[in-house]
Amino acid sequence: MAGSSFFTFCPCLPAVTDEQLLRYARHLLLDGLGVEGQRRLLGAHALVIGAGGLGSPAALYLGSAGVGRITVVDDDCVDLSNLQRQIAHSLSRLGQPKAGSIRASIAALNPDVQVQALVARADAALLAQWVPQASVVLDCSDNFRTRQAVNAACVRHRVPLVWTAAVGWDAQISVVDPAAADAPCYACIFPPEAPAVDEACATMGVLAPLVGVMGSLQAGEAIKMLAGAGQSLAGQLLMLDARNLGIDRIRVPRRAGCSVCGAGHAHPPGPGPGVN
Repeated sequence: MAGSSFFTFCPCLPAVTDEQLLRYARHLLLDGLGVEGQRRLLGAHALVIGAGGLGSPAALYLGSAGVGRITVVDDDCVDLSNLQRQIAHSLSRLGQPKAGSIRASIAALNPDVQVQALVARADAALLAQWVPQASVVLDCSDNFRTRQAVNAACVRHRVPLVWTAAVGWDAQISVVDPAAADAPCYACIFPPEAPAVDEACATMGVLAPLVGVMGSLQAGEAIKMLAGAGQSLAGQLLMLDARNLGIDRIRVPRRAGCSVCGAGHAHPPGPGPGVN
């Protein structure tokens, strides 16, 4: 998917101010992004589910890159065991809500970005309210059930999704593209009816920089889609083994019998989301 498959340029998008010309100068120099792409970022709304090891770098890079509005969802509070990898938090914020901690960290980097912190669990009601408002969703959660719920909401509302999962030494990342007829959703790859495997950092551990790498990749995929630049991972699954720095990238087709996006379940094609 080259170029913009989600957004068309709109003259009502925010203008780039003189200060922003300096702040985002390295974006403006990028072939394929430039001023138009930066304006799209400034007019976009990213919904980040999870404010931990993945959500920390993802949200920080979205904020520093100038995504105009960011909503962060997490019902947990900062704990000492988080600081090994959750770089948006600090000792001074122990016991504080993670969503609010990330909001403060983004404000310190880029006060022009509007960040809303939702100290809540990403349940069906919350997703039904917030996913349709988003230009892109980043699933930075740490469990199978939440990833399935986020995927289902994004498919239902035709909002692009960047998801990743990391535990131990291993990680995966892909993109759910509602504009691509043959691209799979998360449930095509990991059927929700299959037995869930209890794989969590709390029980299996995780290499600290691994979540940083994957969260940064998430932000990169989201920024490319919002700006209409490059080619996304839609239809592909990237797997990283940090133990030997092995990277595999495989094509994954849409599954006809998928209970979320397959025949009889998929929602009719639409124009796709716009920049909010």
